[in-house]
Amino acid sequence: MKKILYTILLCVVVLTACGQADKESNQSQNQNGAGSANNQPVTLKVASLIPPMTEILELVKPELAKEGIELELVVLSDNVQPNTALAANEVDANFFQHVPYMEEFNRNNDAELVSVVPIYFANYGVYAKNYSSMDELPEGAVIAIANDVSNVDRSLSLLAQHGVITLKEKTGSFYTQGDIIENPKNYKFEEIDLLMLARMYDDADAVVMTPAYAAPLGLTPKHDALLTEGVENDFAITLVARKDNVDSEPIQKLAKAMTSEPVRQFLQDNYDETAIPAF
Repeated sequence: MKKILYTILLCVVVLTACGQADKESNQSQNQNGAGSANNQPVTLKVASLIPPMTEILELVKPELAKEGIELELVVLSDNVQPNTALAANEVDANFFQHVPYMEEFNRNNDAELVSVVPIYFANYGVYAKNYSSMDELPEGAVIAIANDVSNVDRSLSLLAQHGVITLKEKTGSFYTQGDIIENPKNYKFEEIDLLMLARMYDDADAVVMTPAYAAPLGLTPKHDALLTEGVENDFAITLVARKDNVDSEPIQKLAKAMTSEPVRQFLQDNYDETAIPAF
């Protein structure tokens, strides 16, 4: 009887251990995006805003499908939701921002968003409806700029790069209007929500914005901007994930697909110098 009880007990222990090992193995596979028990595609949710960001994600969908990854594009309506959704695990990645903007979100929200790979430079420019050069802007002209701290920094840096204003030596993370030490024509800088910049084209004397917001107005950096930024900066539009999933297989496969030759060709064919590949 003791031998029988011992044998039964031994079988229970072995079966329990095997079941736990299988469970841990399946959990590991799911966490790494390597597959699932029934071989179903892994769903990868990526938040974005506007073209060409959304177009790039649509472009890489078929390639990811071949890898067993179903890309779900989540199009949001403002430049705050993609980061809050990512930080809250509602999406797996986002694609809409540059690294300084992400870093500011992390600081303000105790978040751990991380850069995966830069995709393209959105060539920042200064646009004016009624003037063909910066020299034509009158004394005291109103220049609209984005109101988040990273894009205030970017706008002021662009103007300083071209000698429109002079900034003191940077001591903090970002330039602010308080860092302007020379403003010869006494320009007034009106800080506006990023998504409202295009509407200011009719009201302000000039607007500093990316090609994505200039394009609906029929404007391009090459033909219409009074000044442009170029690519010598830290403001490439970047694929962003979280610290806990950045090294996962689906995220890394997405990064590979987004930095492929078809994406480079797509940008060159459709966006020329308005979206310059950063890879």
